[in-house]
Amino acid sequence: MSEHNHYPLIQPSGEEEDRIVIPDENGDESLFDVLFYFDVPETDKSYVVVTPVEEQHDESEDEEDQEVFAFRYEGEDDAFKLFPIETDEEWDIVEEMINTFSEEE
Repeated sequence: MSEHNHYPLIQPSGEEEDRIVIPDENGDESLFDVLFYFDVPETDKSYVVVTPVEEQHDESEDEEDQEVFAFRYEGEDDAFKLFPIETDEEWDIVEEMINTFSEEE
């Protein structure tokens, strides 16, 4: 059982949510709210965790049922590129960070 550090979460600031458009394998674009970003200094990789923007979802809906996606990213601003997370080690780190984020919310 490996222990992971809790890396600093960088949440979008300001009144407006940070949003990104992500195309799927068919080229259809979907809008996502950024929940948080984090860097893993040991691997020199950066990650973003997002959730799909829903059309006026029911406020009583349990937030634990919210779909969450994570990607490794490189670059900044307009040169921002997303990559799938491919290793179990990366997924373990991402899952731990999502759990940490959920507990803080």
